[in-house]
Amino acid sequence: MELALNQFLDREAGGSSVYLSAPVNALMKGIYRERTTIAEVKKHGDFGLGTFNSLDGEMMLLDSVAYQLRTDGIASVVAENVRTPFACAAFFNPLSVEEVQSEMDYAAFKALLGRLIPSNNLFLAIRVDGEFRRIKMWSVAAQLDQRPIEQVHPVPFEFYEVKGTLAGFFTPQFMKDLCMPGFHLHFLSDDHSHGGHLLECVVKRARIGVQLISHLELDLPATFDYLTAELT
Repeated sequence: MELALNQFLDREAGGSSVYLSAPVNALMKGIYRERTTIAEVKKHGDFGLGTFNSLDGEMMLLDSVAYQLRTDGIASVVAENVRTPFACAAFFNPLSVEEVQSEMDYAAFKALLGRLIPSNNLFLAIRVDGEFRRIKMWSVAAQLDQRPIEQVHPVPFEFYEVKGTLAGFFTPQFMKDLCMPGFHLHFLSDDHSHGGHLLECVVKRARIGVQLISHLELDLPATFDYLTAELT
């Protein structure tokens, strides 16, 4: 990964960027409705994740297509005018690629991802295309009221012997009010029919692409709920 970091530093004049439609702290406080559309998110990236207004499922943006991942594990394509209270997106262009040919449990998989991080002070976009012996995920049903996210109960589910893609980001700890810190990955099966928010997995084989990101673009919503919230 040292070589990738040197390549990143050499080409940094152009730089790559990540877009946040709102600070995640607003979502954590219970602000589940904003005006940002999927069409707007796609102006800033072809790859990413997030959620939908009212927390109506998990979002995955893969190859410029946005998917809604529901509590039954079913994935479906969403329209351009669907709105999101939080989305994180980038134009994916990996700087390094790692091939995994042997099976590893979740602890080993996380350790491998950790070794691929050249700096804990940068955003990273991560895409894992692979085969999974087991993958455990969760999603959230639409919420009728707005309450702190800690009071919302996600629904877990599992799939076995499945091929698909994990997509998401590594966020530095010091940016925890803007985006979920550490690794945040969503899954979509190869046939685009199932997915969710990754909890754990057993990897059979995989191809891991990593993109280092040095620029952050942040939108601050102009809704009444956001403007009057106590986001300490």
